[in-house]
Order: sequence, then structure tokens, then C-alpha cells
Amino acid sequence: MGNLIWHEYSRLVAVSASVYAVWASFFGLFYRKFFWDFVGGTLRDPGGLQAPPSAAIFITLIVKLPIIQIFAMLLGMIILCIELPLPAIKSLSLYRSLAVRPVLLLFQFFLTILFYQGTNAAIWSLIAAACYGRAIMLGETMKEAKENRGKGGQA
Repeated sequence: MGNLIWHEYSRLVAVSASVYAVWASFFGLFYRKFFWDFVGGTLRDPGGLQAPPSAAIFITLIVKLPIIQIFAMLLGMIILCIELPLPAIKSLSLYRSLAVRPVLLLFQFFLTILFYQGTNAAIWSLIAAACYGRAIMLGETMKEAKENRGKGGQA
């Protein structure tokens, strides 16, 4: 058996999580629901569960104006552009950096956990960020980072 290459596994999980985040955000534009409305919510006979007044900012950003879904969709697309780059992108330091990816995935986690459709994307984003953290702790480097070292902006 070979060794698990953590950053390659993380990349595959991050691609799956980001595709799911983009799709969930698109779906969340049409079916808007604040996921955490059950915490402190009131159950009413006609109307179901209603969020508490303390969640008014989230109701505004998710249900009334789908700002969170739009940001989650854009962030998912950015992560996909980093994880599945065009050849011109592979020479950029943003692509070669393993430290940027878990940060972006954690932002994706925090955005997608807020709306109902994004909970699975949030779970997989957190798993991908943890796997990238493991890759960084093991000192893994990308093949492209070794090949492009010292080239600067030349392609």
C-alpha cells in the first residue's frame, strides 16, 4: 500500500464540497430558509416554526435578501477555479499555496452552514479544511510548487 497524499485527497473533497456549495446556493436562492431558526424559535399552529427576534439579521441576509447564498456561490466558484485551474493559473502563487485553501474552505463552511441547503457543503468544507491542515502539518508540497519555484511571473 502506498501513502495517502493528503493534499490530493483534500483537493478532491474540496472540489466536491465547492460544487455542492454552488448548487446548494443556487437552490437556496429559490427556497430560502435560515437553518438555525429552530434554536429559540416559536412553534405556531398556523405557520410552523418561526425564528426568534434575535435572528432578525440572519432572516434579512438569508430569507429577505439572499446575500449569504450569493456570497457562498461566489466563494464556491473561486475555490473551484483554484482547485481545477486553467494552465495559466497554475503559475500563480495563489494556486501553489496550501495555506490559502483551508482559510477559503473555512469561510465557505461559515457561509454555507447558515442556510438550510448548504449544510452538507459545510460539513464537507470542514473536512477538506481539516485534511489540508493535516497536509500542511506533514509538510507536503505540491508538484507544481516545486516545478515553478523561482520563476516569478514567467510562464
